[in-house]
Amino acid sequence: MDIVRDFPYPVRHIENVFIPLRDGQRLAAKLWLPETPDDTPFPAIMEYIPYRKRDVTRGRDAGNHPYMAGHGYACIRIDMRGSGDSDGVLTDEYTQQEQQDAVEAIAWLAEQPWCSGQVGMMGISWGGFNSLQVAARQPPALKAVISLCSSDDLYADNMHYMGGCLLGDNLSEATVMLAFNALPPDPEIVGERWREMWFERMEHSGLWIDQWLRHQRRDDYWTASSVGERYDAIRCPVYAVGGWADGFTNTVLRLMEHLDVPRKGLIGPWGHKYPHQGIPGPAIGFLQEALRWWDYWLKDKQNGIMDDPMLQVWQQDSVPPDNRYCHRPGRWVSEPQWPSPRIQPTRYYLQPYRLTTVPPAEEASPPRQGLQSPISVGMAAGKWCSYAATPDLPGDQREEDGGSLIFSSGPLSEPLDIVGIPSVTLTVTSDQPQAMLAVRLSDVAPDGKATRVTYGLLNLTHRDSDAHPSLLTPGEAYRVSIPMNGIAQRFPAGHQLRVSLSTSYWPLAWLSPRPAQVDIIYDQCALHLPVRHAPDHEPAQPFGPPEQAPPLATTPLAPSQHNWLLHRDLATKRSTLEVINDQGRFCIDDTGTEVHRCAREYYSTVTDDFTSARGETLTESHFKRGDWDTEVYTRTVLSCTDTHFIVHAQLDAYEQSYRVFSKNWSSRIPRDHL
Repeated sequence: MDIVRDFPYPVRHIENVFIPLRDGQRLAAKLWLPETPDDTPFPAIMEYIPYRKRDVTRGRDAGNHPYMAGHGYACIRIDMRGSGDSDGVLTDEYTQQEQQDAVEAIAWLAEQPWCSGQVGMMGISWGGFNSLQVAARQPPALKAVISLCSSDDLYADNMHYMGGCLLGDNLSEATVMLAFNALPPDPEIVGERWREMWFERMEHSGLWIDQWLRHQRRDDYWTASSVGERYDAIRCPVYAVGGWADGFTNTVLRLMEHLDVPRKGLIGPWGHKYPHQGIPGPAIGFLQEALRWWDYWLKDKQNGIMDDPMLQVWQQDSVPPDNRYCHRPGRWVSEPQWPSPRIQPTRYYLQPYRLTTVPPAEEASPPRQGLQSPISVGMAAGKWCSYAATPDLPGDQREEDGGSLIFSSGPLSEPLDIVGIPSVTLTVTSDQPQAMLAVRLSDVAPDGKATRVTYGLLNLTHRDSDAHPSLLTPGEAYRVSIPMNGIAQRFPAGHQLRVSLSTSYWPLAWLSPRPAQVDIIYDQCALHLPVRHAPDHEPAQPFGPPEQAPPLATTPLAPSQHNWLLHRDLATKRSTLEVINDQGRFCIDDTGTEVHRCAREYYSTVTDDFTSARGETLTESHFKRGDWDTEVYTRTVLSCTDTHFIVHAQLDAYEQSYRVFSKNWSSRIPRDHL
């Protein structure tokens, strides 16, 4: 990482300003402003998230916002209503209130004497989501957005219900937000009312997983803020960015296909990180690329960025399987339009244990194979969304394949390049009214090691609709299609393609209510690959080295710890995946605030008892400065019967080691075709 200290403009920062809203509430914001002798106004770049500008994101903000401000932009980082040092209570993700507040904040920005009236929004994850959602509201001053690691579909392409299956990340995300929503504002910013604000949040923010589990099918709760329901509402230019190890890359491809505005897409090998901090690498000079985008759309500089290809992606080379990578070898490839005419669908037919390009002969009674996977399939799946903080990528697939039906091609005679969304079509029956299928596409090396390239899930009751699921009739044949996550990959000559099917993928996805045998009927079952026929040469390296402003000065007080541990007790037959994410303890030098945050997750099952599935998450958060000494502990447990989900949660808060608040939740929520 290159640290840039000299910028075209000196930068001053304002630790906090309050943005007034129409209902009398205020949003807390931090400003970085370029300085000129004549107080020239500049375009503004706004980031709007609930993750505490004063401390938790202070380090990331220090690298990003002064960089942009030093190049002539007024940068503003806003705590959303009910978060950080802002007024109010945050009661859910991506609400209409959240979006309306952002529209008002943009109007306020455009009126400030240091703003030229031109505003852009940029953010990753939540900030990427609401950049798109606010763009769909068309505030007049919003001229362009950069949306990173975001989704246009809150139901199926978020951490909730992939393919109609409940994701384990639904629990972990709810736990993260239960902890964040219970953190106190900083007394140095909000004054004596900090304790009153803190207690109001803890009392009224709610248990979000309860709400999410009461909407197990696609309904208005999810579609109201999903921009994929109304692409034409977005009328400003969009730069969409993702990473293949992240959970949100499909959105980049859909936005390139469906938006009708100037747009660009960028997908690297990274997890859930800004690309200049990207892991797995290579990281790129993303802030320079973002600067080109803002210069073009907010300052009308004709720098050629819109002459570049619409879509640029990192096509990954083959690597041995590993749970973490520092670097993914490959190359940048580009497409001037998407969908690309250079990508042609290629079909591989599934026959017992093999993949072949030769269509099978039609048979009156095609052969079939039964599949009923052990619960253990999925323990090597990694996380739905890699946060690049732990070894959370998929491991060697051979152990997983032992509980799956596998279909392998012969060794490839020449390299095979794919870019896009693979899928499989199957004809299946089930002996139960509810069942799921997970499909994995792997790269198998000559030594037999299998690296997962991509995967997909389908709750078979959602085979026709996420909005209107229907039970299976045992024994009846159904034709289903299972899309996998988008990917750009080169399979080398001599390697094999492998498709693996399983009826469980725990704990990445919650288990079906009871074991089910799914039969695969070999009636034109096929793998569909988006094969790319590359030009003779690809463009040279399109991005510079990563840069950022000087990092935040901190003093480490205790080390961090990131581990994934698999425990198998052969006596009790219980298997438990333990995930530890202890971010250590450190002091922010310029504020004197000590911060410690830690999360632990446990996902367990007993032998083949599908109702033994249990997820437990615990968090610790400690903020301390002088006499201000607060601690928050949360615990959430999700378990089930074959008919209900069972949620227990607790929140305990301490001030100077005395417990000052405690709240518990308990609910039973019917399983709805899940």
